[in-house]
Amino acid sequence: MDTAKKAELAALFLQAGKAHHQAYIETHGDDPEWPLWYAVHLKESLPALLGVEMTQSRIVYELMHLDDTADVSKEHWTQVYAERLLEKYG
Repeated sequence: MDTAKKAELAALFLQAGKAHHQAYIETHGDDPEWPLWYAVHLKESLPALLGVEMTQSRIVYELMHLDDTADVSKEHWTQVYAERLLEKYG
């Protein structure tokens, strides 16, 4: 696995997470529609970094699937999401 690309993806997710929390600071980051917000925020940078075309709908799907299936008990979610997406699209 490309560790540099994994680090870039994890940093992208970390930045998006911070931006999301800031956008929803009044609710302490609580947003039941978070995949939609992330998809809009990541719509250009995520596909470019992965080197694949992705619609916002695809990004939402991937984020929801990762949220449902990723085991984040040992690693930070940003690392797990980056690794899983690289396994699939890398």
